[in-house]
Amino acid sequence: MNVGVAHSEVNPNTRVMNSRGIWLAYVISVGVLHVVLLSIPFFSVPVVWTLTNVIHNLVMYLLLHTVKGTPFETPDQGKDRLLTHWEQIDYGTQCTSSRKFLSISPVVLYLLTSFYTKYDPVHFVVNTASLLSVLLPKLPQFHGVRVFGINKY
Repeated sequence: MNVGVAHSEVNPNTRVMNSRGIWLAYVISVGVLHVVLLSIPFFSVPVVWTLTNVIHNLVMYLLLHTVKGTPFETPDQGKDRLLTHWEQIDYGTQCTSSRKFLSISPVVLYLLTSFYTKYDPVHFVVNTASLLSVLLPKLPQFHGVRVFGINKY
């Protein structure tokens, strides 16, 4: 056990998605976002679904693929300082249950959004672009890759 640390993990970011109830909290938070957007009177149902999808994907992109390092003092000698949260999940092991859940959930939301917008071309293009922007960085081929040097430091 590390001295002065309240947890036994070297980096708690690696195991946070395996915490008890985190997947349920994730689904509930997406549902709450959708209900809050539905309560705004001048938004139609297709617009609310598209906004839910785009906001979800934007927040997940920012939290998983742009934020680097850890918010904790870790004894890893700064090894995780240059890794995004997605790269730290499950110590970088690919195809774990947490990574599968985080990869499948935007796809399920995209399918629901496409259905409820009745495949309207404008909504479809916006939702597809949003989905691709959050799914492509999750591919194993992009693990540790900084396209065009973006987010390198």
